[in-house]
Amino acid sequence: MTGPEVIALGEVMLRLDPGEGRISTTRSFQVWEGGGEYNVVRALRRCFGLRTAVVTSLADNAVGRLVEDLVLQGGVDTSMIRWVPGGGIGRTARNGLNFVERGFGIRGALGVSDRAHTAVSQLRKGDVDWDTVFAAGPRWFHTGGIFAGLSDTTADVADEAMAAARRHGVTVSYDPNYRPSVWAGRGGADRSREVDLRLARHADVVVGALGLAGDRPGEVRVGADEVPDALAEVAAKLPGARVLATTLREVPSAGVNDWSSAAWSREDGFVAGPAVPGLHVLDRIGSGDGFAAGLVYGLVTGTGLARALAYGTAHGALTMTTPGDVSMATLDEVEALMNGGTAHVRR
Repeated sequence: MTGPEVIALGEVMLRLDPGEGRISTTRSFQVWEGGGEYNVVRALRRCFGLRTAVVTSLADNAVGRLVEDLVLQGGVDTSMIRWVPGGGIGRTARNGLNFVERGFGIRGALGVSDRAHTAVSQLRKGDVDWDTVFAAGPRWFHTGGIFAGLSDTTADVADEAMAAARRHGVTVSYDPNYRPSVWAGRGGADRSREVDLRLARHADVVVGALGLAGDRPGEVRVGADEVPDALAEVAAKLPGARVLATTLREVPSAGVNDWSSAAWSREDGFVAGPAVPGLHVLDRIGSGDGFAAGLVYGLVTGTGLARALAYGTAHGALTMTTPGDVSMATLDEVEALMNGGTAHVRR
């Protein structure tokens, strides 16, 4: 058995989902696993058939083992998980929880994460032997701003990992994925931008690149006609990046989104992705990660940027049609949608 082709660094949380109900009134939850960086490698394994692994840390208790079991069901290699003692009631380390409402109509999706002091947030430089990780010969490494924002040490770990990947000739992708809750009390949007620019300089590919437009994340609203200039602005900030990509979303309601994408590369310039107007959404959480997975698959397999964008856009759209963070799409479904497929019953 050869090693993983794609490796991600990030937190894997236990997602608790009240289904059609609300967090504050439900009496039962369905559980899933999920996490911005992990979702990418999970989809690359289950939908796109690549061998993948996740580097993370979990507290060694029954909840951590439940997360591990869910990761195993997703087919992602768990051998790089770092297990730490839970300290009885989680005084020293704990596992992250993420409560998520899907939203409906005029009520948007709601995420309430409970992830401070988790095992993975306590990772420090030197805890992972990155030269050994990358000596196994992976083709791609992915991480992002959610992991980097978990604590004062995780940005250093991401920096160390990305630099090691570059030394070993591994393609590196980074998703800023700004979350105000992650940076609250820790420097907010300004600190997030500082960390993102520090880490994205190691990246060959930046997903969610519009998050780096403007002076602060979330500060500017980029109209469709402004996307080429906004990506060019980001490219000027990141002279080492080869590809910048982004999803584009209009949200008339929680249940109907207009969904598309765009990218820029040094070889192709600006490339517009396919449009999926009026997409009916069951659960939008994880759709950006689904886009990233499809994009990475296209780039890894050498399809060219336009087709990689199409893989990302179609896969992200299908991810929104099923519950949970993780993709339940098949490669056949993704390619059928790329080729103009419809929702007619298949028998």
